[in-house]
Amino acid sequence: MSTTPDLRLEVVTIPVADLDRAKEFYTRLGWRLDADFTLAGSRAIQFTPPGSEASIHFSTGEGSAPPGSAQRIFLVVSDLEAARDALIKAGVDVGGVFHVTPDGVADGPAPGHATYGSFSEFTDPDGNGWLLQEVTSRLPGRVGGGRTGYSSAADLAAALRRAAAAHGEHEKRTGGYDENWPDWYARFMVSEQDGSDPPQ
Repeated sequence: MSTTPDLRLEVVTIPVADLDRAKEFYTRLGWRLDADFTLAGSRAIQFTPPGSEASIHFSTGEGSAPPGSAQRIFLVVSDLEAARDALIKAGVDVGGVFHVTPDGVADGPAPGHATYGSFSEFTDPDGNGWLLQEVTSRLPGRVGGGRTGYSSAADLAAALRRAAAAHGEHEKRTGGYDENWPDWYARFMVSEQDGSDPPQ
């Protein structure tokens, strides 16, 4: 039986004109600096966004990838407004919230804050473009094996609030207190991330 080996996305290269300017910008965002060293005359700088398993490297923007040519790199967030607020506090010029419609693009969040539906954009000093996308629950099959993980206390708190709201509706339907609410919360929070059916 043949199996496909894991191919984990590890690093995306971002073309920049000034390494120190780029380092200062991404440090200001609160991204983790993993490396900054010179080997064989070439400087290597690596950052990892909070909660991400993939990182970025800088290149000095040569040839087919000049500075600013990396565009629409997705950063998934569980709370778009909180992510925008954090960027604004860091001094980043962040675009407004928008969503996609059958006719194009409209201002504001997606109706009902539908998962995958709300976006915002910002650029680094070289013009490389980042796209924030709000994802509160995953499509079926997107994350397998019942895996659940949260990148920060704020991310976990937001998931607990969504579970509390959904559980409140569950108790209204059943007409009473659910003493097994921790199990219900757990199933709900896992279902958001792995795309399985939520508890009823």
